Amino acid sequence: MSAQRKNLIHMANQIAENLRHGRSDDQAAKDTTTHLEKFWARSMKADIIECLNDYNSGLNPVAHAAVGQLKQRGRTS
Repeated sequence: MSAQRKNLIHMANQIAENLRHGRSDDQAAKDTTTHLEKFWARSMKADIIECLNDYNSGLNPVAHAAVGQLKQRGRTS
């Protein structure tokens, strides 16, 4: 795995953990998805979506759910 993907995974995990405080995991995942849609570049979103297929990617459960939602929404632009 590239250093850039590792960095994206680390950032997604941090965002998910920060947004998890005081929220359910489902709400934290939704909020994380919204954050990724708003603030991440198209290339970053495309790269993180590619990590969904790697079970050893290191995405925490909330971040994984958020990236899955991002993929379902088709929001990489």
